Amino acid sequence: MLFQPTLLSIAGSDPSGGAGIQADLKTMTAIGVYGAAAITCLTVQNSRGVQQIKPLTGDFVQAQIRAVLDDHNVTQIKIGMTGSHEIIECLSQIFHSFSGEIIYDPVLASTTGDPLLTTDTFFTLNQKLLPVVSYLTPNTSELQLLSNGAIVTKADALNCASSLLKKYPSMKAIIVKGGHLDESDKHISDFLVQPDDIIFESKRKRLINPNLHGTGCTYSSAFASYLYLGNELVKAFKMAGEYMNTIIQAGSKKSVSRNYSNGPLLHFLT
Repeated sequence: MLFQPTLLSIAGSDPSGGAGIQADLKTMTAIGVYGAAAITCLTVQNSRGVQQIKPLTGDFVQAQIRAVLDDHNVTQIKIGMTGSHEIIECLSQIFHSFSGEIIYDPVLASTTGDPLLTTDTFFTLNQKLLPVVSYLTPNTSELQLLSNGAIVTKADALNCASSLLKKYPSMKAIIVKGGHLDESDKHISDFLVQPDDIIFESKRKRLINPNLHGTGCTYSSAFASYLYLGNELVKAFKMAGEYMNTIIQAGSKKSVSRNYSNGPLLHFLT
């Protein structure tokens, strides 16, 4: 019998299904990957924003992760919302003995701008979690916070990514999601930044779709999925952008939200 690998997502739960664990697992399934999940936080949220967040205990999160690691061949771990200082400490302990790749989407605020980390938790993230991450997938707002830099231009973003790579030698690459850079531009450019300033650009048409809840979670899960399938780094980076374009375009005339704005992405490929 073939012992199939597993991609583990560690993230918060979104009852609307647009972001978090739900978005991760739907993305993985759409791409053809076996996904497992450990939940860090329970949330109350929908297209109108995040109303409540309840982090689980660090011990309980750690127990979920160990249950999967003890029973599955986990080759990649994708992290989203961490939730608390205690959870980050627990993740750090586990990851020091994990030999696979860790993809971290630094969920610092929701799509509607709601902050999702306290100052203390943000400090712990920088000290404990970032040093063990293989790939970081921030948008420009998140990159600005993590690098303590100012981003106005593409050059600013690339410089901030380069400075983070120098600070955290374990990182193989940072993917800068460029959707927030010059929103008047008809195209979106994402950048794959590697050590020694090796940079690849993936450009795609900016599509009109009011329902973009969960784009960050979905992108990072797609990237992790394509790595899981054995694609080399640059190809996985480009395929993740193509996946995003496909589902954003397919869902541009459909909505599952009564609000008809900031509703969930539709993750299906068919």
